[in-house]
Amino acid sequence: MENKGTKLLSGSIGKGIVSFAIPLFLGNLFQQMYNTVDSLIVGNFLGSDALAAVSSTGSLIFLLVGFFYGIAAGAGVVISRYFGAQDYDGLKKAVHTDVAFGLAAGVVLMIVGIVLAPQILNLMGTPASVLPKSTAYFRTYFAGSLAFVMYNIVMGILQAVGDSRHPLYYLIFSSLVNVVLDLLFVGVFRWGVASAAFATAISQAASAILCFIRLMRTQEVYRVSIPDIRFHPEFLKQIIGIGLPSGLQNSIISIANVVVQANINAFGVVAVAGCGVYSKIEGFAFLPITCFAMALTTFIGQNLGARQYDRAKKGAAFGIFCSVTLAELVGIIVYFFIPYFAASFDSNPEVVAISARQAHTEALFYCFLAFSHCIAGIMRGAGKSTVPMFVMLISWCIIRITYITATVHFIPKIQVVFWAYPLTWSISSVIFLIYFLKADWLHGYEQKLA
Repeated sequence: MENKGTKLLSGSIGKGIVSFAIPLFLGNLFQQMYNTVDSLIVGNFLGSDALAAVSSTGSLIFLLVGFFYGIAAGAGVVISRYFGAQDYDGLKKAVHTDVAFGLAAGVVLMIVGIVLAPQILNLMGTPASVLPKSTAYFRTYFAGSLAFVMYNIVMGILQAVGDSRHPLYYLIFSSLVNVVLDLLFVGVFRWGVASAAFATAISQAASAILCFIRLMRTQEVYRVSIPDIRFHPEFLKQIIGIGLPSGLQNSIISIANVVVQANINAFGVVAVAGCGVYSKIEGFAFLPITCFAMALTTFIGQNLGARQYDRAKKGAAFGIFCSVTLAELVGIIVYFFIPYFAASFDSNPEVVAISARQAHTEALFYCFLAFSHCIAGIMRGAGKSTVPMFVMLISWCIIRITYITATVHFIPKIQVVFWAYPLTWSISSVIFLIYFLKADWLHGYEQKLA
C-alpha cells in the first residue's frame, strides 16, 4: 500500500514541504485559538483582572507541558526515521511506546499541576488580587492534562508519517467546540475564569479521541492496537535520547519566561494584562515559524532515514528561506496594527498601550526567531537535539535572565524587559548560523548509518 507520507520523500521539495506545512499552519492556528479564545472572552465578559489571571498562567503552563512536548517531538523524529527507512516493525514498536509514554506523562502532569499550582504562582509573584482566579484556572487546565498530552502524542505520530491533514480536521472541530463552550460557560452561565479552562480541556479531549480513533482504524503500517500499547525499552531509549534534550530545551526557555513574567508581574495588573494580550497576538504571529520548523523536522527525519542526503540539504534551505520571509512580513503587520488587535481583547487604553509598546520592541525581530527555530528543527530531524538545547540554554536562558536581572535593577522600566527577547533571538541566530555553516552535521549522520 502506498502511503501518502511519501510526498516528503519524492517529487518537488518545495511543494512537498509547503503542502505538509499548510495543514500544520492551519492546525497551529486553531490550536492557538484555545487560549486566545479564553483570553478574548474572559477579557470582554469578566474584565482586566480576570484577563490578568489567565495571562499570568501562560508561561507556567508551557513550563510544565513543554518538557513532555519535547519528548513527543523526539518520538516524532524516531517514528519518521523508521518510516523513511521502511522498517515497519520498528515503526510499530516506536508508535506503541510513544502512546504508552503519553498516557503515563499525562497522569503525572495532571497531579503535578493540581498539587503545586498555588506554590508556583506565589513564587512568581502573581499579584494578590488575581491569585485566587489564577490558581483556579491553572488547576482546572491541568485537570485535563491527559487529554492535551495524548492529543499532541497522537497528532505527532500522524505528522511523523506525513499526515498533517487529519489532525487539522479534528482540531477545527474541537476549536469550534471550545468557542461554543467558552461563550456558554463564561458569557452565559458566568462561571468564572476556571470554566474557560474547563472548556479547553473538554475540546482538547474531543480532538484527542478523534485522533486516537484514526490511529486505531487506519489500515496503514502505523496502526495502533490497544493490546500492543507498552514500553519497548530499546525504542523508549531512542525516544528519550532525542526527546529529552528537546524537552529540556522547552523547559529552559520556559524557566526564562517565568523569570520574565515575574518581572512583568512587578509592574502591576495592567502590565500583566497588556503583556498577556500581546502574547496571544504574538502566538499567531509565530505560526509561520513553528509550522516550517515542525515540517523541517519531519522532512529531515524521513529523508535521512531514506538516506536521501542531498534532498535533505535542499529542503533545509527552502524551509529556512520561507519561514524567515513569512515571519518578517507578519512582524511588520503586527508592528503597525497592534493597537487594533489589542483593543479586541481589552479596550482599556492602558492595557492597549502596554501591548503596543511590547510589539514595537519585538515585532521587527521575528526573522531571527524564525531562523533559530528552523535550525533547531533541522538539528532535531538529524538526531542532534542537544545542539539547540545548549544554544538556547546559553542565549534564551542564561543571557536572558542575566540581562533582565542586571538591567531592571538599574533601569526599572518594563521596556527593559521587552528588549530581552529580540536581544537573545539575535544572539541565538548568530550561534546557529556559525554552527550550520561550519559543522558537518549531515556527514555525521551519514557516518552513523554507514
